[in-house]
Amino acid sequence: MKISLVIAVYHNEGAISKTHEKIREVFSSQMPEHEYEIVFVDDGSKDGSLKEILEARSSDSRVKAITFTRNFGQMSAMLAGFKEASGDAIINISADLQDPIDLIPQMVEKWKNGGEIVICFRTHREDPLLAQVTSHLAYGLLRMAVPQIPPGGFDFVLMDRKAMDAFNSIDVRHRFFQGDLLWTGYRTCFIPYVRQKRRIGKSQYNLRKKFNNFLDGVLDASYLPIRFISLAGIVTSGLGLLYALSIVYSWFLGKTPFNGWAPIMILILLVGGLIMVMLGVIGEYVWRINEEVRKRPNYVVRDKFL
Repeated sequence: MKISLVIAVYHNEGAISKTHEKIREVFSSQMPEHEYEIVFVDDGSKDGSLKEILEARSSDSRVKAITFTRNFGQMSAMLAGFKEASGDAIINISADLQDPIDLIPQMVEKWKNGGEIVICFRTHREDPLLAQVTSHLAYGLLRMAVPQIPPGGFDFVLMDRKAMDAFNSIDVRHRFFQGDLLWTGYRTCFIPYVRQKRRIGKSQYNLRKKFNNFLDGVLDASYLPIRFISLAGIVTSGLGLLYALSIVYSWFLGKTPFNGWAPIMILILLVGGLIMVMLGVIGEYVWRINEEVRKRPNYVVRDKFL
């Protein structure tokens, strides 16, 4: 059986050769019976990442490479690698050595025992405190939309060919990897691990990219925001009705409900702010509909080295 490893690359110079060497070591020492390939996807890196990939390819015919015309994002790089992977099972793994390559034999064993999706999920991450806190909050909210997502989320995952084909058949522009994969419904196994601190280079996964991924998860994976808008509208209408009744009651008693303009301003600001939030959420959905109608591809390939 053949195993494909898909590795999205963006400014990972220095880590690529070490990742390649570690994969070769694991397969030669622990899984010599398995054929494998490594599909590197260079997501418009401006450092020496592509050169390092091609050097690995020159010494190992199992290495494939895809390059983009510019940076399209990690999800786009993963999609390109998934479509090119030819294995019976496909493993998505990072290029920065934060995902333990030593877990691959355990993942493959679970796959051979019937697991169609094998997820390695993060129980802890050796990252700065702010990154840990924001990750915890984001996944707490995402789990309201997709309860099957492990608390720490996941990217390091093995997919059976059937699951991979089902995932690839989803034809939309904005993809949420974790939600789309779990949506397929294939038998899923879980392996906990501690995400290691990055030793080489600096992460390019900044706050903006994290926020965009969070929006993709919440907006694309569920109807939670629409339900929130409906609930907020009902609550606001109910509170408004109660306040109106209190004004009528006070009028019958000959009392005034307020002494100045402050309560009116507070109500205007609260309701106005709520309306703006609702319009913002609706605007996000409208923009995504517009993106789907335009049918632009998720990425543009410059070269393939297969």
